Amino acid sequence: MLAATSSPDPSPAPPSSHPSPAVGAVVVDRASMQFPDQLAVDAISLVVPAGSILGVIGPSGAGKTTTIRLLTGALVPTAGTITVLGEEPGAFRRQTRERIGYMPQSFTLFPDLTVRENVDFVGSLFGMLFRSRARRTREVLELLDLWSVRGRRAGRLSGGMQRRLELACALVHDPALLFLDEPTAGIDPLLRARVWAELHLLRDRGRTLIVTTQHLEEAESCDRVALIAAGRLIALATPEELRREAMGGDVVAVETAAAYDGDVLRSLPVVRAVRQDGPRALTVVVDDAGTATPDVVEAIQARSEVVSAREERPTFDEVFAILVQRSTEALVS
Repeated sequence: MLAATSSPDPSPAPPSSHPSPAVGAVVVDRASMQFPDQLAVDAISLVVPAGSILGVIGPSGAGKTTTIRLLTGALVPTAGTITVLGEEPGAFRRQTRERIGYMPQSFTLFPDLTVRENVDFVGSLFGMLFRSRARRTREVLELLDLWSVRGRRAGRLSGGMQRRLELACALVHDPALLFLDEPTAGIDPLLRARVWAELHLLRDRGRTLIVTTQHLEEAESCDRVALIAAGRLIALATPEELRREAMGGDVVAVETAAAYDGDVLRSLPVVRAVRQDGPRALTVVVDDAGTATPDVVEAIQARSEVVSAREERPTFDEVFAILVQRSTEALVS
């Protein structure tokens, strides 16, 4: 891994003042969830603006699902406060609950009802009239490629189909706020792309979405990403900002025609870190690739010809690993 010359503090600073419910659809202020044998959520603070997608990523057991259960009112925080659509989740009014869609991680459908009956039933619980319910049921089943199996009992679906059916049930009443816990688990890549296209359309129509995922590349599809590890919020930023936080800046990969010692570049003001990947291969971290790359190339060409120099975007698997490792090291130091 390439370490920057200076690493940002992995722990988000506590809010200087209590956030106001008016500033976001969801406001979490130092919320914790202490179970008898585990601190599952540790003083998390964040604000989710209305009309945005927040992706929640983290290793298994990090506290993602517990956080979602706190936001939906299934759990009450042992410390701190949570406001969702202007109300505390544990005291939602019926009208507020009707504005929320929730897709849990575990299978919660009626196995003896058909695919269409499951979605239709959920729509009826939200007061949808027959005609609009029938139209919307077909829309969401077609979106998720389930219309052809609308007559099949839910209990006889494959695991991936069950996940898609649960997502259809969460979408049927067109909620203002959606909590989706691993919505694309077990779904093939092509259908995942269709699902995310629909989530973006919902966002563009003013809906707010909070999505947990283990497909780290899906973080690219979110407006902001919350990285949770060991119950702590260790990063909250846009996908591009997270990359820069992990790497310490922009990353430029350089190949030279002859062997070149990358240590020579460390004296350049625009260079933050250098890694020697081979006699003719360098990875250089700079403040801004667009403005710094010509300076780097010019410095190298004083001693060796540059074959190529290109900006590289680390994958979110790499970003995730760096930020989690950095947070773990900070905890034990």
